[in-house]
Amino acid sequence: MSKLVTAAEAVARITDNAVITVSSSSALGCPDAVLQALGDRFDTEGVPRNLTTIHPIAAGDMYGVKGVDHIAKDGLLARIIGGSYPSGPSSLPMPAIWQMVVEDRVAAYNVPSGILFDMHRDVAARRPGVLTQVGLETFVDPIREGCAMNARAAESPIVHRTEFAGDTWLHFPNITPNVAIIRATTADENGNLTYEHEGAYLGGLDQAIATRNHGGLVIAQVKRMTAAGSLRPHDVHVPGHLVDLIVLAPDQKQTTETPYDPAISGEVMRPWASFSLADHGVEKIIARRAAMELKRGMTANLGFGISAMVPRILLEEGAEQSVTWAIEQGAVGGMPLTGFAFGCASNADAFVPSPNQFTYFQGGGFDVSFLSFMEVDVDGNVNVSKLGKKPYLTAGCGGFVDITAHAKKIVFSGYFEAAAQLDLTETGLRVTRPGKFTKMVEAVEHVTFPGRRARARGANVLYITERCVMRLGDKGLVAHEIMPGIDPQRDIIDASEGRVAVADDAITMPLSLLNDAPMGLVL
Repeated sequence: MSKLVTAAEAVARITDNAVITVSSSSALGCPDAVLQALGDRFDTEGVPRNLTTIHPIAAGDMYGVKGVDHIAKDGLLARIIGGSYPSGPSSLPMPAIWQMVVEDRVAAYNVPSGILFDMHRDVAARRPGVLTQVGLETFVDPIREGCAMNARAAESPIVHRTEFAGDTWLHFPNITPNVAIIRATTADENGNLTYEHEGAYLGGLDQAIATRNHGGLVIAQVKRMTAAGSLRPHDVHVPGHLVDLIVLAPDQKQTTETPYDPAISGEVMRPWASFSLADHGVEKIIARRAAMELKRGMTANLGFGISAMVPRILLEEGAEQSVTWAIEQGAVGGMPLTGFAFGCASNADAFVPSPNQFTYFQGGGFDVSFLSFMEVDVDGNVNVSKLGKKPYLTAGCGGFVDITAHAKKIVFSGYFEAAAQLDLTETGLRVTRPGKFTKMVEAVEHVTFPGRRARARGANVLYITERCVMRLGDKGLVAHEIMPGIDPQRDIIDASEGRVAVADDAITMPLSLLNDAPMGLVL
C-alpha cells in the first residue's frame, strides 16, 4: 500500500482529543500544507476537536507561512505547548494564535525548547518524564508561572517542583503524542526521508520515534518523492518504518521569505566576501564590545537581536573563522544568518539535530553565549519572553532558558533606554534626548534568566549596552565600563532611576568601538 496521500487524506486520520507534535522553526522545516489541511477540515466538517499541539520551536511565521495559525480555531485547539510562538513587528496584525492566548481561549504554555525535546525522548523510552534543573527560579518554575501563559493554562499545571537526591528539580510528566507532523525534502516510496534542501534537521526524528513507540500516526510533508531503494542510507535521517503517510508539497519554502537557497542547506559554500557587514551605528557598537569577549578557538552560542551581529563583526575584522558558532536549530560553524534567515547558517561545518544540540547547551559545553535582553532588573534577572502590552513582539523563551541554565559565560546585549535619541561620532556617543523608559527596571515582567542563581553558581555574566558594561554585584547592577561621551551620573545612574551604580574604578571603553573603519580586533 502506498504511503503517498493528499494532505486532506492525511489529516482525515486525526481524531478528536489527539496530541499532535509538530516539527518546525518558524518557516524553517514547517509542514505548512498539512497544518492548512487540518484547519480546512475543521472549517468544513467541524472535526477534529479539542486537540493538544506541541511545538518545540514555533510553527510558522508572520510573513506568509501561517503554520499554527491554520489551526488556531475555537473548538479545534484546546491546548498548545510551545517553546516559541510566531512573532513579528507591531506593524503587522497579531497572529490568530496570540489572540487565542491573550483572550484565554486556549490553554497555552511556554516551555523551553530543549525541555520539550527532552520530553519526546523520555516519552519514547517510557521513562517517567523529564527531571531537570533547567528553568529553576525562572518563569518555568512553579514558584512563578510554571510555564503557564494564561489563566486557563494555570488551572492545569504541567510542571512540578520535586526533591530528589538531596537537590531541587523540576519534573515534567510525560505528554504522549498520538500524531507527529514533520517535514523533509525527499521521501522514497517506503517513507525514508532525506533533508538535502533543509536548513536544519530540527527534531523530526525524535518526534517520530516518540509517536511511533506509542502506536501513533506519523505524517511527513516533503518536496518530492523518489523510487524505493534510490536513497543512500547515509543520507536518510528518518527511516521509513517510522513514517506512515507522505504528503507532497512541491512549493514548500525553505525558510521565511526564502523558497530555496542551496547555501542555507550546505549544498554550496559562499565566498566569505559575499556576506554583508553590519551597518555602522549604535547596535554595531554594542556588538563590537560583545565581540571583545571572544578568544580564538572558542565555541559560542548565538541568539537573536543585537547579538546576531557579532559574527559580522568578526567578518569585518578578518576573523570570521576564528570561532565556532552553534545555534539551536542545529547549525555548527559557518556564518549564522540574520533577518528572515535567522536560525540558519551558511558555510556550516555540520547540521546537528536540535535535540542533540540542546543536550550540549543544557550541559554548558560551549564557552560563551551571546544573547539579547528586553529588560534587566536590580537582581540581574533578564526578560526576553514576555511583553504584556504587545505579546507577539517576542516569540517566548525558545532555547534561551536551556542555554543559560549552566552556561559558563553569558553576554547580554541591548539598549539602556527605549527610543532615546543618540548622537554617535568617532569621539563619543551622546544622549541628546532621553528615552521613553529605562530597560533597567526594579523587577522584570517575566524572569527568563535568574541573575542571582547564575551568580551563585559562578557564571560570568555581562550586560552590555550603548552606555556601559554592567555586572551584577552584591547590591545590584554596577557599571564597570563607560562609553566615551556618556555622562555617568545623568545617562546611567539618573536614567536608571538609581538602579545602576557606577564602580569607583570604572574605565572608559576604547574609542576604536566608535570608528567607521574596522576596530582592529585581535582574537
